[in-house]
Amino acid sequence: MFKRLPGDEARNLVSTTPDTAVVFRPAVVKTPAILTIVILGWRMLAGLVRTIWRHPIAATVPVALGVTWYVYGWPMAASVLGTVILTLASWAYIDRASFNRLIGYRLLAWWRLTWIYRRHWQPVLIVSGLGRHIRGRDYLPRLGKVTCTSWADQVTVRMLKGQPVKDWTDRTDHLAQGFGAASCRVTLTQAGHLTLTFPRSDPLSEPLPALSIPIEPTVGPVEIGTREDGRPWRLKVHGTHVLVAGATGAGKGSIIWSVIRSLLPAASVGLVELWALDPKLMELSYGRALFGTRYAATPEECADLLDEAVAVMQKRAARFAGLQRSHTPTVDDPFILVVVDEVAFLTAYQSDRQLRQRISCALATLTTQGRAVGVGVLAALQDPRKEVMNIRNLFPDKIALRLDESEQVDMVLGDGARDRGALADRISPVPERGAGVGYVRLEASPEPIRVRAAYVSDTDIHAMVNAYTPYGSAA
Repeated sequence: MFKRLPGDEARNLVSTTPDTAVVFRPAVVKTPAILTIVILGWRMLAGLVRTIWRHPIAATVPVALGVTWYVYGWPMAASVLGTVILTLASWAYIDRASFNRLIGYRLLAWWRLTWIYRRHWQPVLIVSGLGRHIRGRDYLPRLGKVTCTSWADQVTVRMLKGQPVKDWTDRTDHLAQGFGAASCRVTLTQAGHLTLTFPRSDPLSEPLPALSIPIEPTVGPVEIGTREDGRPWRLKVHGTHVLVAGATGAGKGSIIWSVIRSLLPAASVGLVELWALDPKLMELSYGRALFGTRYAATPEECADLLDEAVAVMQKRAARFAGLQRSHTPTVDDPFILVVVDEVAFLTAYQSDRQLRQRISCALATLTTQGRAVGVGVLAALQDPRKEVMNIRNLFPDKIALRLDESEQVDMVLGDGARDRGALADRISPVPERGAGVGYVRLEASPEPIRVRAAYVSDTDIHAMVNAYTPYGSAA
């Protein structure tokens, strides 16, 4: 078997002698020297302009030092260099945030682009199968701009023509290992262009203490933690329904209690009612006084409380019909948040079949009709399988904490969520590192966001009960 070379004309070769060796001679096309020089010069000029445009600071410093050396000599250049270094060091010491934003991250991006991504771009993409080798030539997606933040590198890429995004989402492990990162996330920014996110550190590795109770009453979005990019995590609860899924010890209680904590000022003025279903008798019972008569523990009590919520919802719908299409919380018509801990116990593991169907129907009614009239559901469960929770798609907003299996990520957040970087099955089982860490997929955005909820301790709950017990009961 002969290796086929570019320009072979094997189909035109005919040999009648079996033992005669066939000589393959590639076609040779002679390019004029002037054309080669023009092409190389153009590429050098374009690369220089592109470098100056993308990295003005990194390009200006050596040019300025070179000019100073040429005009005034090396002692002056050394003095200028020492002055610049001393000034930058003082700036970084005095105001690290502004230095990093204006100088540090730009220099880091230039270094990472040159030493990490551009250096390893071709071998990583060829090995991972994202490049194409056709007729002796490598076709590679084009590496674009690298932007550094405090915790990650964001790399822009222009894909090959006709290349699907799925090729990239299926090879996130290849890309992460190839460029020395713990993980890789793929985001489609526009047609033919991607943004690859390579984390350099984990900003959510440390537990968050309970956030301060808001001074002003609000129904949301309520702040319950922090996002991976450092911004506050504000969860919408009014006008939607939220499903929280996670294994035992994943931190579901942190989300539930952080939401309740943020809504207490609004409950104190009658704009919010908190209804609690606690079939495990472990999570919500510690703050039972906050809910007053709107607290249920046994399956029968939970069914009755859900039926009562459905009745309130239907009465409001009858009054709002033809007058308004969205709900504004008032003292007469407060926002009702139905908090259900371990909803699977009520919808799947309940032995009484009639009671189980009654609870499932009530939850389905609330999640399909409740948000327009100010009735929301915040449900938590451990097992996200469809036979356990067959109404999970009725929750517009979903949160996946630590899960046991990779398939469960898509069960909770929707198809393709794990391919886009929602690695909920890889969250650390160590409570100090992984409790409360999860991925959020909102109704308005299919891209998962990594977050961590603040931890509300028993002491914090006890203080909440002492301060807001008179307002826990329903109006």
